[in-house]
Amino acid sequence: MDLLQVSNLSGAEEGKTTVRDISFTQRPFEKIAIAGETGAGKTSLLKMIGGFMQPLSGQILLNNERVKGPDEQLIAGHKKIAYLSQHFELRNNYKVKELLEMANLLEQVEAEKIYSICRIDHLLDRWTDELSGGEKQRIALARLLSTSPQLLLLDEPFSNLDMMHKQEMKKVIHEVGEEMKLSCILVSHDALDILSWADTVFFMRNGSIVQSGTAEEVYNRPADEYCAALLGAYNLIDTTLIPLLQTKVAHSTIGTKAKKMFFRPEELKLVPADNAALKGTVKKILYWGSYYTVDVLVQGQLLFLQTSQHNLVIGQQTGLEFAPGKRWYL
Repeated sequence: MDLLQVSNLSGAEEGKTTVRDISFTQRPFEKIAIAGETGAGKTSLLKMIGGFMQPLSGQILLNNERVKGPDEQLIAGHKKIAYLSQHFELRNNYKVKELLEMANLLEQVEAEKIYSICRIDHLLDRWTDELSGGEKQRIALARLLSTSPQLLLLDEPFSNLDMMHKQEMKKVIHEVGEEMKLSCILVSHDALDILSWADTVFFMRNGSIVQSGTAEEVYNRPADEYCAALLGAYNLIDTTLIPLLQTKVAHSTIGTKAKKMFFRPEELKLVPADNAALKGTVKKILYWGSYYTVDVLVQGQLLFLQTSQHNLVIGQQTGLEFAPGKRWYL
């Protein structure tokens, strides 16, 4: 049985429609990630699922019981749905343990397990105004988890964090799903936040879901260029200019007339120019720590690739070779 059922859901904020006729289901313990440009409707969708924004139409069921909007009840929100906003706040002039005790509905042993998972057990005697942003966020999350929710909604949980606290929060969210067997929906615009975590990925644009699938499916076979860009760098090249790239078509969004071949930078590798069927001129090399990105101009088209090592210089000729496999056309 599905945990969550969203049916024909639409909503508006400040007179503007932000969610348009969205339907999907979520299985127990499933991890769903939602990506999309700013203004795509991601936060509005989460607010409606959590009971903090009144839908214009449609319905939301959690375990076959309807989730009411804020216009239908005195206190907004659903007691079995935890929503961690981008703008989490903690009350001042409280110790951490006091704030947690106010919300906790669990036995002490269970609550302490949550504090450990959230990496806050060493902060319990601290005052709330002595905490960093990352510490406050993990405490806000622990406070929500101590209410024993069935569904956790995370709205851009990494957007306001530095790299150190971001990595810490990623570990926490992963362990929350694994240790607590909790269903989650996470909104993010960063591919690295999504791909290694999600069971299912939704892409939103203009209030609608425009593609859904596993992380591997949406990364390698995007529905269009917008969806491709949401998960990182990519190439789209005109195959009519490079006959050597005419390979078996796996799919085309415009039938047999597809003219653009899609591939990610890691699908192209460097080979010696002498015997290469495909050659180009190196235009740019950038170092990113664990890898380099190289721009190569081939017959008037700029190809972007990723490599762990190279011995190239700007202006040099190099050979290129595609990884084996079917090609994806847009």
